[in-house]
Amino acid sequence: MHTYMACPPRMGHPHHRGRGSRFGPPPWMMHMGPPEGRRVPKGSVKALILDALKDRPRHGYEIIQAIEESSNGAYRPSPGTVYPTLQMLEEMELVEGKSADGKKVYALTDAGRTELAEHQDEVDDAYDRFADEHDWAEDDEFLGLFESFPKLFHTVRKAYRRGRLDDEKLAAIRKTLDEASAKIEAIAKGKDTATE
Repeated sequence: MHTYMACPPRMGHPHHRGRGSRFGPPPWMMHMGPPEGRRVPKGSVKALILDALKDRPRHGYEIIQAIEESSNGAYRPSPGTVYPTLQMLEEMELVEGKSADGKKVYALTDAGRTELAEHQDEVDDAYDRFADEHDWAEDDEFLGLFESFPKLFHTVRKAYRRGRLDDEKLAAIRKTLDEASAKIEAIAKGKDTATE
């Protein structure tokens, strides 16, 4: 099933030709785009709730507000998501709930702080998705990187369709891409790849 199609099938639509065209990117690039601003990966709400409690205890509504503020208003979890998750976290002894002024206030336990530390990358990744998409769309230097991706895709596809790539060469290309990906990740993290 092709999930990249953004519209119902129509005769002559470029996406139905199985490859890209001058009217749009190839199908594989349809998955690429600005960070999602309204959704989080399944299970990440738990980490976001723990993160919201790292500075002080909060009741459920305050947790919702804290997550909304941390996402710059891009994501506001519903009570129907937050309260069942809080109950689960309490059963897991990651948070402790106490009544105060008629409301149940939750605080991190030591186990909860350990859990949060182990999943801090997940929290950071989730909030990265809430970055203002205009920053992404208006950064010419960043958008310029995308010019390299279709060139790479078309180079490999052309060689494959012409029978120039056997299993050994495909494996070598995959290894090269994996090495390039590792170097790009190191650059993004501020590491000196020249010394590695």
